[in-house]
Amino acid sequence: MFVTRSVTAEIRSTITARKYHRASSFRKPCATRARFPPAESPPAAYDWGPMAIPAALRRKRGNPNWDRPMPPAPALPTEFELRARHLQLTPEMYTSSRELRIWCEQNRNRIYIPEWLLKEWDIDVDPTFIAA
Repeated sequence: MFVTRSVTAEIRSTITARKYHRASSFRKPCATRARFPPAESPPAAYDWGPMAIPAALRRKRGNPNWDRPMPPAPALPTEFELRARHLQLTPEMYTSSRELRIWCEQNRNRIYIPEWLLKEWDIDVDPTFIAA
C-alpha cells in the first residue's frame, strides 16, 4: 500500500489533535492556509515560556521572608496581671486588695507574683516546690 506524503501528514495531525484535544486541529487543512510558519521567520526563543510573560505578571515562588529573622512574639499578660485586671485593680491598689492577697497565697508556688508584692505581704515562696 502506497501512501503519499500529504496523506501521512494529515493522519499524523489528526492523531496529534485527538491526543491533545485541540478543536481547531480537527478542521480539514486548507490548501491556501500554511501549516507551519514560513522558513524565513522562525519563532523567537522569547515568544513562549516564562520569558514571554512580563516580570510583573509572573507568579513569585518561594518564601519571600526566608532570610529574615522571625519577629518577636508579642508579650502576653501573666496570670497575675489577668487576675488583677479581672478585679479591676491598679498597681497602687494591689497591696490593699484582700481578694488579690488570698489568690496570691493560694498560688504563690505555682504562678508568678511580683517580688515586691510578696515582700510587702510577707509571703514565703518554696523554691523547691514541684507541682505534680
